[in-house]
Amino acid sequence: MSTTELAWFKSSYSGSSGDDCVEVAIAERAVHVRDSKDVSRPAFAVGREGWRSFVQFVDHA
Repeated sequence: MSTTELAWFKSSYSGSSGDDCVEVAIAERAVHVRDSKDVSRPAFAVGREGWRSFVQFVDHA
């Protein structure tokens, strides 16, 4: 699946002022992440378990 076919949404961890936006798209095997201010830059993907660990870390930081 190409990144243009993914359903992107703004992360709840993004800033509320609109200038620090991270968008994520959840696929079957990975979570894709991109900078919403510059979607022409390549997104990156992490495995779902890696994403889960990252979110848990951020929740407890």
